Amino acid sequence: MGVDAVRVFHEDIYPILTIEWVAGALHEKGMGAVLAAGRRDLSVVDCVSFEVMRQRGIRKAFAFDKHFKGQGFDLVS
Repeated sequence: MGVDAVRVFHEDIYPILTIEWVAGALHEKGMGAVLAAGRRDLSVVDCVSFEVMRQRGIRKAFAFDKHFKGQGFDLVS
């Protein structure tokens, strides 16, 4: 999509996002969830996302990933 798409993202979309930088404690929670689940198709990124969403009280996910629904989130896709 090129630099034009990066520019649009940076100027129009990025300013309205909330970025959750993953530090040690959050990473450990996600990793613990992956190891506890014991499933190959579940990623640390998924588990960290679930944790952040729960912490922030977010119930809806704009996602196509079935794991969000499996974790009890409503999908908006």
